[in-house]
Amino acid sequence: MNKERIFTVLLQPLVTEKSTGLAEDSNQVVFKVDSRANKREIKAAVEQLFDVNVLSVRVVSVKGKTKRTRTGLGKCADWKKAYVRLTSGQDIDFTVAV
Repeated sequence: MNKERIFTVLLQPLVTEKSTGLAEDSNQVVFKVDSRANKREIKAAVEQLFDVNVLSVRVVSVKGKTKRTRTGLGKCADWKKAYVRLTSGQDIDFTVAV
């Protein structure tokens, strides 16, 4: 994988109640990823950026919501979410300030 592509695949971690529950129960981490990224690219990016071993990757395409505006109806952009399962004993901590 191209070194420049690694930094563009993962957009941000999603830290919600559901994602923290998954991290505690089944050792999964949730990321917002590039809409053109596939499972292989996501796995390689997580392994190289965070120095962990990835067991599996599940990808969900999230449809953007339709919003009512003053001038009519608008639509938020579609985006992609990735559930990354890590091997047991490994963890990614997003609360540490860099």
